[in-house]
Order: sequence, then C-alpha cells, then structure tokens
Amino acid sequence: MKKRKLAKFTKGEKLLYCFTAFAIIGIFLIKIFCGAGVSNLKMSIEKTQYKINNQKKTNESLTMKVNELTSFDNIKDIIDDMGLAYNNENIIIIDK
Repeated sequence: MKKRKLAKFTKGEKLLYCFTAFAIIGIFLIKIFCGAGVSNLKMSIEKTQYKINNQKKTNESLTMKVNELTSFDNIKDIIDDMGLAYNNENIIIIDK
C-alpha cells in the first residue's frame, strides 16, 4: 500500500496566502467605501448646482424689476404724481 503524502504548506506560503486573502478583502472594502464617498460628493455637487441655478433665476428676476423701476416712464410717472417738474439738466449719467 502506498501512502499518499499530503501537501503541506510552509510558513512562508501560509503567510503569503493569508496576506493575499486580506489584501483582496481590503481592496473590496476600500472600493465600497470610496464609491460611497464619491456618490455622496456627486450628490452634494448636484444640490449646490441646483441652489446656484435658483439663485441665478432670482438675480435675473430682481434685475428685471430694477430695470423696470428705473425706466424713464416709471420715473416720469412718479415725478408727475409728486407734482415735480422734469428737468433734463439735473440728470447725471454715471458710467460703470
């Protein structure tokens, strides 16, 4: 009867296999946590862009209101309502 010899691993091989197993598990865990972090950052960026777009719309609306209130016709109506006279010589144009 022949005895079968069992393959025994040396300490170096066992250490190498354990290190490889831990490395593979570690890589998967790092990939999962980094993926979650990236997704969180993308969501935060989208929220910020949404807020920026809303603020731009608000700014455009307010600019339109300012332009409407400072129009010549509106100023003339206010002058007439207050009983004042329109004098073109008193108007100063300020350039930006």
